[in-house]
Amino acid sequence: MDAAPPPKAVTPLDVFLAFLKQGLTAFGGPVAHLGYFRREFVERRGWISDAAYADLLALCHFLPGPASSQVGMAIGLRQAGLAGALAAFAGFTLPAATLMIAFAFLAPRLELALGSGWIHGLKIAAAAVVLQALVQMARALARGPIRAGMALRAAAGLVIAQGPVAQVGAILAGGAFGFALLRDVGGTEAPEDALPPVDTGSAVIALTLFAGLLLALPLLATLLQNPGLGLAAVFYRTGALVFGGGHVVLPLLEREVVHRAWIDPDLFLAGYGMVQALPGPCSASRGSWARPRPSGPGASWAA
Repeated sequence: MDAAPPPKAVTPLDVFLAFLKQGLTAFGGPVAHLGYFRREFVERRGWISDAAYADLLALCHFLPGPASSQVGMAIGLRQAGLAGALAAFAGFTLPAATLMIAFAFLAPRLELALGSGWIHGLKIAAAAVVLQALVQMARALARGPIRAGMALRAAAGLVIAQGPVAQVGAILAGGAFGFALLRDVGGTEAPEDALPPVDTGSAVIALTLFAGLLLALPLLATLLQNPGLGLAAVFYRTGALVFGGGHVVLPLLEREVVHRAWIDPDLFLAGYGMVQALPGPCSASRGSWARPRPSGPGASWAA
């Protein structure tokens, strides 16, 4: 009896095509994306086990930035190395980003031809999407009086003290209260196909780059008055300081790009409403909607 052939090695092109399919068909936002990923990469392709996928979800929700994109890059990394991670990001992000760039250029012409009623409708839809996301996250995470109380107190604190520092402070306070009050969640053994640990040297280099770019990009943007560096500084800081997924990034992104007069507030909300109708990662697609154009003598590319 002939032995079964060895499994075919997964190439970066395989990863790109698999995630391009998700980028073209995965509607519904980050929570829905994670469900699509499980069905495609756990059940259908067998690229990762259920246990390893659950651990990956927990890790990516702990990190700042878009959780669904991080999960996708981690899956690409374990299948085809660094090239696989880049292929996963490109395949998942390009469709929606391309459509949003086209919409950004066409929106002013559409407003002249069709009026502003459709923009107002998109803004109303955006408010409904944010409310739905809030309700879904509350039902999934704020279960029981202790968790609900922590969520309500964090929300009240962020209403009083707004900004990135307040967001990080609320997250740290949540971790401290969770450590003290939520000890009912036991640990489990690592699955056999878990991602291998990173060596200490690579971890130190990555953390140094993370902190260095967070400080260096706004300084360079100010010194050089460079639009590209200014845009990179804003979106790097947004990705580094926002926890909780795509919808949580909205207020910080609005404060960064609207208050700098890079984009009109009505068009910002219209773009947010439009991106909800597209497949793929919402937060990454919103980045293609802003076009840097500081106005006035006091305008700056600084943080």
